[in-house]
Amino acid sequence: MSETEALNPAVSIPDQPADPALLEDVERLGSQIKAARAAIGRVIFGQQEVIDGTLVTLLSGGHCLLIGVPGLAKTRLVQTLGVVLGLDAKRVQFTPDLMPADILGSEVLEQDESGRRGFRFIPGPVFCQLLMADEINRASPRTQSALLQSMQEHKVSVAGHYHDLPAPFHVLATQNPIEQEGTYPLPEAQLDRFLMQVDIGYPDREAERAMLATTTTDATTEPVPVLSHEDLVTAQRLVRRVPMGESVVEAILTLVRNGRPETSDLPEIKAHVAWGPGPRASQALALACRARAILDGRLAPSIDDVLALARPVLIHRMAPTFTARADGVTLADMIERLKTTVG
Repeated sequence: MSETEALNPAVSIPDQPADPALLEDVERLGSQIKAARAAIGRVIFGQQEVIDGTLVTLLSGGHCLLIGVPGLAKTRLVQTLGVVLGLDAKRVQFTPDLMPADILGSEVLEQDESGRRGFRFIPGPVFCQLLMADEINRASPRTQSALLQSMQEHKVSVAGHYHDLPAPFHVLATQNPIEQEGTYPLPEAQLDRFLMQVDIGYPDREAERAMLATTTTDATTEPVPVLSHEDLVTAQRLVRRVPMGESVVEAILTLVRNGRPETSDLPEIKAHVAWGPGPRASQALALACRARAILDGRLAPSIDDVLALARPVLIHRMAPTFTARADGVTLADMIERLKTTVG
């Protein structure tokens, strides 16, 4: 056994055949996720890649940033996910006057029947299992920062007291890529806490036709529960047990480290990237590759998973230089160049 395998046996394919119980659990989870995909697809039309990307994020235990113009069913997707996956879902509309206490909650002074006074904590909407942060970049940096601790540590601190959030806890945030007036760009520390960025495009003609036929009549389709939140927590633990080959680990490290101007072997990355992905990108890719494999009915991730997930995992963790902007070089172009180093 190699030194890497000895330090972390979950990273590489074990020498012995896979545990039959693990294979059975993975196959069972694959069937459950297939049923969940079908249930979501009956409500959300023409967005299969978006559905898959969101499910990969949730199976990985992470948070997702949804980028798309209004009217592409972002809110409907979050509501549907809450029902299908058995999660307690809440929505917060981010506005410039939104305060941290409007998200986290606050302590109020109360007096009991004996006249004794004390503070009681009133939880905010963040105390849920699936939080939709709608148009997250419209709130001030102070309010945006209120989510940092909850997204990373799954708890919040109010008036010096810690309060644990429910498990599981996920944030699905939305942004409008067109209307940027009156917005505040998300800081790099918060962007890094999103496991994936999923870009939502327009549906194709047939999907839009089905949408018209379904949503403009009185015969509406409502989501139905398929999993419970306990099932999702179990699935997230199972994803972390899926073995991953050394070649996939090396592909992840090559991709991420070449995306950093300080360690890249590519001159164009050194010239066009101001800052690159940190260690969270490697962790996110490892988890997302495992989850994508299960989503596709496979028992182990491959390099194809790394290549497919490179853009959604890396694009919000990199920033172009002024030279890149002047030359018309986009982050998508640079990620495509990074993918050529893997294989």
